[in-house]
Amino acid sequence: MVSAIDEVKQRLAAQGYIASDEIATTVFLAERLGKPVLVEGPAGVGKTELAKAWAAATGRPLIRLQCYEGLDETKALYEWEYAKQMLYTQLLRDKLNAVLADAATLREAADRIAQEEDVFFSLRFLLPRPLLKAILSEEPVVLLIDEIDRADAEFEAFLLEVLSDFQVSVPELGTLRAKHTPLVFLTSNNTRELSEALKRRCLYLFIDYPTLEQELAIVRRKVPELAPQLARQAVELVQRLRRLDLKKQPSISETLDWARALVALNAQHLDRQTLESTLAVLLKHEADLQRGRRLLGGDEEPRRPRPLPRWGVDA
Repeated sequence: MVSAIDEVKQRLAAQGYIASDEIATTVFLAERLGKPVLVEGPAGVGKTELAKAWAAATGRPLIRLQCYEGLDETKALYEWEYAKQMLYTQLLRDKLNAVLADAATLREAADRIAQEEDVFFSLRFLLPRPLLKAILSEEPVVLLIDEIDRADAEFEAFLLEVLSDFQVSVPELGTLRAKHTPLVFLTSNNTRELSEALKRRCLYLFIDYPTLEQELAIVRRKVPELAPQLARQAVELVQRLRRLDLKKQPSISETLDWARALVALNAQHLDRQTLESTLAVLLKHEADLQRGRRLLGGDEEPRRPRPLPRWGVDA
């Protein structure tokens, strides 16, 4: 258990994750209150990396559930291995015959089978998926439910029982309760509105694109071999690109990819030829590339107003 917000920042920094005061405070409160964290923001700003970094910082295993359209309980919670159950029944047929050999009535035979039903209805026939793995874990874990906004509303409703009581109901076995309450991170790229019921159960964190100095600090930590002057020039250009009306804004991960590309090309400064040949590392749509090239030519487009997050106050 962490004792201070500064300790959260230090632990995350040791894993290469530079956390703001708001991020560190939210993680600290999640630990203290035992509540899940809903992390929203644009793609590529470090939402998933936050869960990974905190799992590494606390020495806990990371269990990840990647959400997608059509995800259901059997893929997220468990599958019952009926074929394995039938195989056990076939292999134990002779033993069952011996147990029932001297049963005088059908009721007595049924009672004897009932006494042995734990053999045929047990965890050995349960194939756990990420949610059940987190609940049954013998040690505390970090559970990452990634891109929950991509899953259907029905699956989101199913999560409510898990996030409320950290327990699940298995018809064959009854209710299974968590031995250790996992620390849960849910991430969302705002592709759809999440339910109020889900939000009530979570602490909320919005991670936006970093400021110039924050992004520069990330680049210097992740790509230390890039010359300091060149690193600043690169980050300044990325910040300018994000002010354009682009179909896809360059993410932090793409900034890092570009920084590594500049190192691989042994670039000494950002001349026009280098920019033209590497711009596709940052921008992934032809229309965006054209806007980026116009920016390099000095014809900068007007700044697009930054949209407010769908829920909560912009960080």
